[in-house]
Amino acid sequence: MFQYIVDFFAQDKIQVVFSNMTTYKLKYIAIAIAVFAAFVLLKKMFTKYVFKIILRLVNKTKFNVDTQIVAAFQKPITNFFEVLGLYFALKILMIAVTPITILDIDKIFSSAIIILITWGLYNLTGESSLLFERMHKAYDIKVDKILFPFISKTLKLILLSLSITIIAEKWGYNIQGFVTGLGLGGLAFALAAKDAAANIIAGISIIVDKPFTIGDWINSDVLEGSIENISFRTTKIRTIDEALIIVPNSKLTNEAVTNYSRRGKRRISLNLELNYRTPREKLQSCVTSIRNMLENNSQVNKEGILVRFDKFSASSLDILICCFADTPDFDEYFKVKEDINFEIVDILNLEGVSMALQSTSVYVEKLPNSNVEKAIELKKEK
Repeated sequence: MFQYIVDFFAQDKIQVVFSNMTTYKLKYIAIAIAVFAAFVLLKKMFTKYVFKIILRLVNKTKFNVDTQIVAAFQKPITNFFEVLGLYFALKILMIAVTPITILDIDKIFSSAIIILITWGLYNLTGESSLLFERMHKAYDIKVDKILFPFISKTLKLILLSLSITIIAEKWGYNIQGFVTGLGLGGLAFALAAKDAAANIIAGISIIVDKPFTIGDWINSDVLEGSIENISFRTTKIRTIDEALIIVPNSKLTNEAVTNYSRRGKRRISLNLELNYRTPREKLQSCVTSIRNMLENNSQVNKEGILVRFDKFSASSLDILICCFADTPDFDEYFKVKEDINFEIVDILNLEGVSMALQSTSVYVEKLPNSNVEKAIELKKEK
């Protein structure tokens, strides 16, 4: 197509067109211009009136995907009027202007239609995350969130590849050699960028195996935080102090990662240090009261409750308290732990038991009486 245009101007055929103008030819040129102008006017009318009516109709439906589809194809459809007007105008000009016949208008028109369709589908895949999320909420379709960007990018790549291949074949180009060259070039590029390729493979492994997903709280040897985003190459993690850490996927797949969000409950472990002056009855009463409090707490799992007089420390009598909060959420876990601490304080106040303070006692022995008397006698002699 481009070679045809170059030949048209290179051979001075445009001068031949104007030198052979007649009233008959000018009439067809005027008709062609009028046809193109009419389609441009139709485009404006469609955009101003018809498209707004379509949007009102689709907005009344319960399924919002049709609204996204209409919005994605808005610009391709409006530009279709210009393409169609240009097609009919060129067809009319072919009757009056002979050199235009060298242009394969049908191929140009079909290629433009393929581009417009690809444009609309490309816009639609850009909204695929929103569409899949709404489908997941409305119809309970189980699609993991980390698959949304993966599906979107994959669909865009497939669409662009298909459209380029179809247009190239339509114009008679042999794309087999091109595809082969891409394969060899891709191999060389992969060898040169093996670290990036390893991260991409690790990202696909994370998407397929799903050891964690967006929103999970994880912990590894070097970091801890909530998963914010998972891409082909990296994973973004938000730490407890709101710092954003970007980690290569290959690093996460090669390390042991603890996913706290998958365990369903969190462990609470306390070591209660009581004063050594606490009587046995009070100590035993505290152990029983704390155990009963945990068993009656609706936020504490009934299995795994452990409250025992554990050991004699250097300056305290230690009670070991272990239980599990029925929540994987990090903030909710600390709320349950806080409530348990308040309940323990109330129990200790009720029993009149005090906590032990870290202290050190120093004992100084007195000098024997005989040595004191000798020291006094020496002083008198002097």
